[in-house]
Amino acid sequence: MTARIMILNGPNLNFLGIREPHIYGSTTLKEIEASCQALADQLGVSISFHQSNMEGELVNLVQSAHGKADAIIMNPAAYSFTSIALIDALKIFEGPKIEVHISNIHTRDELHRHSITSSACTAVICGLGPYGYLAAMLAAVQRIGQLPDTIPAALHGLAAVGKT
Repeated sequence: MTARIMILNGPNLNFLGIREPHIYGSTTLKEIEASCQALADQLGVSISFHQSNMEGELVNLVQSAHGKADAIIMNPAAYSFTSIALIDALKIFEGPKIEVHISNIHTRDELHRHSITSSACTAVICGLGPYGYLAAMLAAVQRIGQLPDTIPAALHGLAAVGKT
């Protein structure tokens, strides 16, 4: 069975490449989506990629993943710091949930330093720029046990290192 990954993006991420490039860089969300799709093709997984500025729509997407996705990768953006509704929705989903932040939120100002949504996630990746999405995809597919043999053994996890 092909692994299914839902990738969700929160408010203002549709303005990546324009919005505060000194923090978020010049890569657009469309470019991130294209990179994610290229990696999905190599991994033999399917992705659905979404962006919304509305909290309720993101909650609906998380809920819709139940039974339709094996993992969720989410950059909640500003909702990381405010959304109890996203926390509650994420708690319902039983597969891996990986939170991604383009910037290193731990080095940001007080408003952007503490993600509350990460409490409902399996893992958090921050500060890797757009590459964080790709790292999250690899981690999600590894967590659900579907990394293809074409991926180097070292990326399958510590138990796989040294196996031939």
